[in-house]
Amino acid sequence: MLAASRSGVHRLTAHQAVSAAERGALLVDTRTAAQRRRQGELPGAVVIDRTVLEWRLDPCSESRIPEATGHDLEVVLVCRQGYSSSLAAASLRAVGLHRATDVVGGVEAWITAGLPVNCGPADVRE
Repeated sequence: MLAASRSGVHRLTAHQAVSAAERGALLVDTRTAAQRRRQGELPGAVVIDRTVLEWRLDPCSESRIPEATGHDLEVVLVCRQGYSSSLAAASLRAVGLHRATDVVGGVEAWITAGLPVNCGPADVRE
């Protein structure tokens, strides 16, 4: 399932994710609150729980967040290690967000790359 979710998808390095966010991509952190407390918050990311991700980002959903403006939105997902984010990105592509991708290695790769994290507050979307 994981291999299928990554097939044909250009996944991003942590540095590429920062560049994508700078050009307007929506950076979405799907980690749990406990993981974010241990590892830190990602500057500029919105936090969306994995259990509500599809209807918060599907532009056709009545429960979408304001940033979910269209199916052409570039969405970059980040989880702890880059596994669940790959599955989540595939799910978003299935609802029409064809530019959804994720970060190889997740937040652990982000931290290893020396990219900034902070202690919050997080932009949590419920």
